Amino acid sequence: MARILGPRRRASQAEDLVPQSWYNIVPDLPKPLPPPLLPDGRVPPRELFERIFAKALVGQEFSSERFIRIPEEVRDVLIGLGRPTPLFRARRLEEFLGTPARIYYKFEGVLPTGSHKVNTAVAQAYYNMVEGVERLSTETGAGQWGSALSLAGALFNLKVRVFMVRSSYEQKPYRRVLMELYGAEVIPSPSKLTNAGRAVLERDPEHPGSLGIAISEAIEDVLSHDKARYSLGSVLNHVLLHQTIIGLEAARQLEEFGEELPDYVIGCVGGGSNYAGLAYPFMRFKLSGKKSSMKFIAVEPRACPSLTRGAYTYDYGDTAGLTPLLKMHTVGHKYRVPPIHAGGLRYHGDAPSLSLLVNEGLVEARAYSQTEVFAAGALFSKVEGIVPAPESAHAVKAAIDVALEARESGEASVILFNLSGHGLLDLQGYLEYLEGRLRDYEPESIDLSYLPRVSLRGGP
Repeated sequence: MARILGPRRRASQAEDLVPQSWYNIVPDLPKPLPPPLLPDGRVPPRELFERIFAKALVGQEFSSERFIRIPEEVRDVLIGLGRPTPLFRARRLEEFLGTPARIYYKFEGVLPTGSHKVNTAVAQAYYNMVEGVERLSTETGAGQWGSALSLAGALFNLKVRVFMVRSSYEQKPYRRVLMELYGAEVIPSPSKLTNAGRAVLERDPEHPGSLGIAISEAIEDVLSHDKARYSLGSVLNHVLLHQTIIGLEAARQLEEFGEELPDYVIGCVGGGSNYAGLAYPFMRFKLSGKKSSMKFIAVEPRACPSLTRGAYTYDYGDTAGLTPLLKMHTVGHKYRVPPIHAGGLRYHGDAPSLSLLVNEGLVEARAYSQTEVFAAGALFSKVEGIVPAPESAHAVKAAIDVALEARESGEASVILFNLSGHGLLDLQGYLEYLEGRLRDYEPESIDLSYLPRVSLRGGP
């Protein structure tokens, strides 16, 4: 007789679990965060950032407050959209793997656009609405961020223009449809709408696009319209701040299972928002010494190995070099990212705060191939019943590996990972996996010789 796996277990989703404030890791970092720089080494004036972002968001970007109050209007909207999201114990996966580890995952895929991205989209749209902005311009890879901002724009009566990486625009047409249903204008990038896009197309008319190129186009678009502002889905401090709602909820939900703190905190990383959102509220306990043994694992694709093979140095956030330089792990802003299905992880760099933590040895970075990631996603689908987004399947793969390591050691460790989105609009990738047509990419070498060499001139 076939063995029947037990059911997964879920923590409560009471509205009072949604925090009143976001957690800002900046004052708790082991070293001061290196400031953004201009190519000549000067710190950019605040006015430069305020021309691109809402002033309130610029204030959050450079804040040293440990906790920042969530506006009631934002909190109410997030609750209406489905927060708090569920925390599951993956009992079926544990039994299938035969591991003594206890595996928990925070499932952000229940939110209307299918991923965690709406957490910051709602906050950014709100602050821009308050300041009288009429239109937001942004980039998107796989489409999760573009979908989230499109929904937030509809909720706060803002126009939204999305530059979508061309490979994802072609691979994921339903993401584009979703954005357009919310009223957004979606443009494949590189496009002929901007100087940055035209320059790329002149060199290579068949360029698949990248997040770096799409960022260049979105910023150029914003700078040509007074009532437009740029909205970003990852990397910068204020974006990661808004996502900490994930980890703050998860900490309280773990208590319902009788767990104090996890032993492992795992998530996928493109720019860093979903991983930081889960991990940073727990990282403060490691930094404070409350549980210094906690291990943090950030997972990326081998096709874009910024944390595992990139340099920790100053680089532009976009391909055209329109942004200030950020000190981060990077494979270089001109790196041509292969067209893997995990479009949200196709970014050349990582959040400065996360990069600092990796450089200090507080976060371990791992990289996996596309094939092994989809294999993990397929296994998780079969056992837990949820199809992970290709991005989130990177975290699933790492969680399985850690659970198997626990089986070998006999350690009853507690594993927590962020299932940051569902893969129901990413089934083409799973189809290619099932048919054995997935292609793995890994760069032979990474050239960073072109990066600018800068040193700080003056204080921030």
